[in-house]
Amino acid sequence: MMKIRKAQIADVAAIVALLANDPLGKLREDYRNPLPEKYYKAFNNISADSNQELMVAVDEENAIIGTLQLTFIPYLTYQGGIRAQIEAVRVREDYRGKSIGKQLFQWAIHRAQEKGSHLIQLTTDKKRPEAVKFYQNLGFNATHEGMKLHFPKSID
Repeated sequence: MMKIRKAQIADVAAIVALLANDPLGKLREDYRNPLPEKYYKAFNNISADSNQELMVAVDEENAIIGTLQLTFIPYLTYQGGIRAQIEAVRVREDYRGKSIGKQLFQWAIHRAQEKGSHLIQLTTDKKRPEAVKFYQNLGFNATHEGMKLHFPKSID
């Protein structure tokens, strides 16, 4: 039986391992032991922000098998509405195909409604066509064209 709970600082290494265990994640994450301090700093910043919810899915033995981050964006449009954004969804390789991702999304959708969001959105890399199909099966529609501007890597 899977349970979804708020991530704790002790979960950071396992979360980063999930993020890095992906063809695109391998290119952008720095997963090693010991884990770089910047991940713990990021976790503390996320935890301190009331509009951020970093969640983990755990199995019966409390092992982390999935993760996602849910962000609430308050704004003036939609009469002062709240938009929910789903990011960094990953399921452990040996748990894929067992509805863990679907359960994470159902939790996020319910949570967004509970917080009064008028919509929930996500972005996905065009290099992940299987993810696009998964999101469409959950009811998400590609209604907008997303654009990004990446900045040069900062020097630590």
